[in-house]
Amino acid sequence: MNRRSFLQTLTFAAGVSPFLSNEGFPFLRPEVGNKDEVLCRRKFGLAVSKGWEKLPIGEVVVNIGKTFLGTPYKEHVLEAAGEEHLVVNMRALDCVTFCENALALARCVKMNKMTFDEYRKQLQLIRYRGGVIDGFASRLHYTSDYFYDGEKKEIWKLVTKDLGGIPFVKKIDFMSTHAASYPQIRESEKVRKQIEVTEQEITNRTTYFIPKNRVAGISDKMNDGDILGITTSIEGIDTSHSGIAIREKDGLHLMHAPLAGKEVQISENVLSVYLALNKRQTGIMVARPLEPV
Repeated sequence: MNRRSFLQTLTFAAGVSPFLSNEGFPFLRPEVGNKDEVLCRRKFGLAVSKGWEKLPIGEVVVNIGKTFLGTPYKEHVLEAAGEEHLVVNMRALDCVTFCENALALARCVKMNKMTFDEYRKQLQLIRYRGGVIDGFASRLHYTSDYFYDGEKKEIWKLVTKDLGGIPFVKKIDFMSTHAASYPQIRESEKVRKQIEVTEQEITNRTTYFIPKNRVAGISDKMNDGDILGITTSIEGIDTSHSGIAIREKDGLHLMHAPLAGKEVQISENVLSVYLALNKRQTGIMVARPLEPV
C-alpha cells in the first residue's frame, strides 16, 4: 500500500465495521471531543479494521507510525505554560513525540485497551521518570536516560550492546550549561540542581552506541519498530534526533519527524547513508519495544 492509499484508508477508519459494537469499541462513537481524541479514535479504528493487535509490537509501532506521515513538525511541542503536565498533541510533532505517540498507541492496541484515557496513561508512562509527573525534572529529557528508564518500566529492551555497540563515553551537561534556553531551569535553583544531579547520573552510567560506520553491517539484525536515538558530536548531549526503524525494499530506513518546516516522513536514503551524510551524527542507540503485559 502506498502512502496516499494508506492515508485515504485512515480517513475512513472511524467506520471500520457495521458488526462491531460501539460499547465494546469506543472509537466507533460519533466524532466528538477535542481534535486529538478524534484522531486517537480514528487510529484505533484503523488498527481494529486491519487486525494489527495480532501483529508483533514492532510491526504495530511501524503501522501506527505510518498514520502520522505528512504530519507537520513543531519545535518545542512539549513546552507548555504553567505547571508541568501531560501535553497531548497528535496534530504537530517533534522527533521524540512522534516516537512516543506511535509507541503509546501501539501498546494500547496490543493490550486491547483502545480508549483516549488509556492512550494518555501510556504516553505519561513513556515520557516521565517512573511514569510519574513531578515537575519539569521528572520529564525524561535526555535520550539515554529515557531509554534507561523505559527499560526499567519494561517498555523496551536496550539492544545496542547486543548488536555490537561499544561504550558511549561523554559528559552530559547540556541543559545545565545552557540554562538560559530553559525557562524552568533559569527561573528555579531547585530545578537546576535536579537537572544537574540527573546529568551526573547519566554521565556515570555505562551506555552503549553503534558508530555510524558500523550501522550498515548490523542493519539486518535490527527490527521494524526499533526506536533509535541518534548520537551526536555536540558537546554535553547524548543524542540530537530520534526515529523509528522501518524496512523498505532497499534496506533499513528511518521514519521520523526531521526538521522545522518539514513533516513526518521516511528517510530517502537507507539509515547508514542517512547517518553518513550528517556530519554531527555519530551513531545510534537502539531500544526494542516489548510486548505489553
